[in-house]
Amino acid sequence: MEGEIRMNIREERLANSAAASLPSETEEEFRDSIATVDDKGKRIWIYPKKPSGSYHNWRIAVTVVLLSILFGGPFLKINGQPFLLMNVFERKFVILGQAFWPQDFFLLAIVLITFFVFIILFTVVFGRVWCGWMCPQTLFMEMVFRKIEYFIEGDATAQRRLAKEPWSAGKIFKKTAKHSIFLAISLLIAHTLMAYLIGADNTISIVSHAPSENIAGFIGLIAFTGVFYGIYAKFREQACIAVCPYGRLQGVLLTKESIVVAYDWLRGEPRSRIKKNTEAKANTGDCIDCKLCVHVCPTGIDIRNGTQLECVNCTACIDACDDVMIKIGKPKGLIRYASYNSIKDGISKIITARVIGYSGVLMALMTILSFALITRSNVETTVLKVPGTLYQREPGYITNLYNVEFVNKTFNEMSLEIKIESPATAQIHKVDGKAIIIPAEGFVKSIYFVRIPEKNVTNARTVIRLGIYHDGKKIETVKAKFIGPVSKASDAKRN
Repeated sequence: MEGEIRMNIREERLANSAAASLPSETEEEFRDSIATVDDKGKRIWIYPKKPSGSYHNWRIAVTVVLLSILFGGPFLKINGQPFLLMNVFERKFVILGQAFWPQDFFLLAIVLITFFVFIILFTVVFGRVWCGWMCPQTLFMEMVFRKIEYFIEGDATAQRRLAKEPWSAGKIFKKTAKHSIFLAISLLIAHTLMAYLIGADNTISIVSHAPSENIAGFIGLIAFTGVFYGIYAKFREQACIAVCPYGRLQGVLLTKESIVVAYDWLRGEPRSRIKKNTEAKANTGDCIDCKLCVHVCPTGIDIRNGTQLECVNCTACIDACDDVMIKIGKPKGLIRYASYNSIKDGISKIITARVIGYSGVLMALMTILSFALITRSNVETTVLKVPGTLYQREPGYITNLYNVEFVNKTFNEMSLEIKIESPATAQIHKVDGKAIIIPAEGFVKSIYFVRIPEKNVTNARTVIRLGIYHDGKKIETVKAKFIGPVSKASDAKRN
């Protein structure tokens, strides 16, 4: 879809241009490579111009809110439990103060599927707004690490000049200061991620003790720190261009109705250089080819070529272009949030068959998830026949032996009781006769005898229903198979 949109944009430009009948080789070079790699395959280091403007100010505000939530999340508590904990090592997950265990895997699967469908729907309608405004990679790179780089080394021109300078005391000081701060922030991010994985208390314990006392945790923190430092100090925009699968997904998710950061080629082409308060040449567009939209782009693309894989919708080009339009006395919005069709036809259509379809799937998933959460039990009970046993005969009764496992999904100790729901003549007895006490976040295994009067056992397999009660209230119903002898009547019928 990206290639189709780019081709259509190129065709529209040519139709509006009186000077050119075919695109030159130079105009089409952007299709042959990405902006961060030269013709020899060597990486081109990007020095984006420092952005400013209304969109950038809004992004700063959003970044402050999101990073505050990110760094404060491990310390937020709901009913004494973490706001979010994804402990894959102990297979324990806490979301909004509610514990989820491997037995709740289907719930986590539904949550993830629902999240991905939401991202797909969001992309179909609004393009890569997630990348530019909410993705941690973009927030940290552009709003934290890049800001530090601007503060220490200066704007793009100063950074290029510093990179070409021979090593001196001043250059060593700036580079050392920058990378020391980068490393410190990477260490902070690593500790925050570790807190989401094992909990804030365990992370603090690892930090406050000698590395030898928890070598695995120490190695984990060092590894995370190294990864984050490498990404933000060296790898940078390549994470979005070469690694992140989401950028490639947009090629099949975007449509001509998707709202993206787009260049109005109908208004901007053909380009010509003009100055403020000077009369524009006849049959020229509003774009003065100043290339500021290219200079501020953190991935090095020219947005005037249309929607591209590398674009993360950071809006830096919108702010730069709006500033130029104001200076030359033209209306803002030459580069803006718009869809291809809204530029081409002047019609903005968000609700399409594709959007309706994704919305229907999303609503269905949310309904299923809501029902599953509402009906979710705090106790998971598993009833299985003791391996290697069939049934036993007692005077007037048939007896089966069961292993019963109780899993407490709550953070409080629970006392339980089992009652036979059906058949009414069945009886249940705990082998050791002790009360069922399940520790918080723990499990207990017990052995039970279930017996049914022999005269009521009419089938080789009878379904029994067990009610699980807590404080006199039934919290769960489980089923089990009761094995008995085949009756003569049933045997004769079978024959």
